[in-house]
Amino acid sequence: MELNALNAVGPVDGRYRSKTAKLSAFYSELALIKYRVLVEVEYFIALCELPLPQLSGVSADLFPKMRSIYNNFSEEDAKWVKDKERITNHDVKAVEYFVKEKFSELGIGKEIEFVHFGLTSQDINNTSIPLSLKDGIEETSLKGINLVKDKIGGFASEWKNIPMLARTHGQPASPTNLGKEFKVFEERLQKQIKQLNNCIYPAKFGGATGNFNAHHVAFPNIDWIAFANNFVNDRLGLTRSQTTTQIEHYDDLASLFDCLKRINVILIDFSRDIWNYIAMDYFKQKVNPEQTGSSAMPHKVNPIDFENAEGNLGIANAILEHLSQKLPISRLQRDLTDSTVLRNVGIPLAHIEIAINSLLRGMDKLLLNEAQISGDLDNNWPVVAEAIQTVLRREGFEKPYETLKDLTRKNEKITASAVHEFIDGLAVSDDIKAELKLITPHNYTGIQLVD
Repeated sequence: MELNALNAVGPVDGRYRSKTAKLSAFYSELALIKYRVLVEVEYFIALCELPLPQLSGVSADLFPKMRSIYNNFSEEDAKWVKDKERITNHDVKAVEYFVKEKFSELGIGKEIEFVHFGLTSQDINNTSIPLSLKDGIEETSLKGINLVKDKIGGFASEWKNIPMLARTHGQPASPTNLGKEFKVFEERLQKQIKQLNNCIYPAKFGGATGNFNAHHVAFPNIDWIAFANNFVNDRLGLTRSQTTTQIEHYDDLASLFDCLKRINVILIDFSRDIWNYIAMDYFKQKVNPEQTGSSAMPHKVNPIDFENAEGNLGIANAILEHLSQKLPISRLQRDLTDSTVLRNVGIPLAHIEIAINSLLRGMDKLLLNEAQISGDLDNNWPVVAEAIQTVLRREGFEKPYETLKDLTRKNEKITASAVHEFIDGLAVSDDIKAELKLITPHNYTGIQLVD
């Protein structure tokens, strides 16, 4: 049975395939094989350029043709590797044989034995996986996160002058500006995006147990550490870990996953806030007459995009949490648990991609209901009590907080006229009374924090 949206086991390759298809270029089995081929080919070229005397017969004119092996890597090539893997029962060895086969077709002779020279499989895995992850995050995830951040920032500017009742502990609180509340999320995301951009993509490259044993015994006069640093850092664009066992210790990769988790937490927080604002009727949603909100209640227009985002971000974080906790732990010089776990690295990125799409779609549907926001302010005059008691403190009024507490903590509605009547009864000057009467829930919004 050929895989399709109906028979896929998981939703990222099934129901949401249209949202996640572009991630296949980085996190699929084919992509993993392609990146392995890339590392093997570039390593061989680097040995030629060192140069190793044994590779002097390999012309630099062949380098572009060698690179075309991974640049033009096809599904048929991947099937060749998988067929070979069934024989070798070793995925990286199958890649080595594939590269040798392709090099032979280019006329390379005995030199093909320097393919995978001195390496263990983890020198290939611990470079190809972080390289694919780096490319995938930079070309997909980061772009999506930035789109969400920029859209939130656009709302912050657009609605910066919309006064809104704040709610702390779910209760009416000192008014704020709607735009500023969006600005909070923009700023939080910006900080984490900066950290994500500064994250290191680590790589292990040092032979069977990290000491260049095979390299050194064959060519003791070559500075293999300098070679490896140049190959990993400059040629591949990763950061080589200097002292390792057979595998990368993954501490920096854990930091990367934790940074993604923090971004997801911010987006969950944002999704829940918007969900609440929609529930409070501060926002309505654009209606598609062809769509159904409920199978039973025709009037329903549910905030499903924000719910979808919240759910997918939660799944992503659960997997990212396991990755960041498990990967840095390995028995002695190496066990195999990292291998099977790393094969799932694309799953949380796929759920993030689904969530990003949902957030962008949901934000596009938002319609500001300014009348509801304004009416909520009109119905909550007790929130100016903080302002009044603070001015009274300034004027040396005795027990201003307690005085306002007596006014506002009643089981009856506090209106503008009730507040003004209270002000008229205060033992303060007429100028202070006039100042206090200028304060309303609509203008008691503090300093403008959005440009």
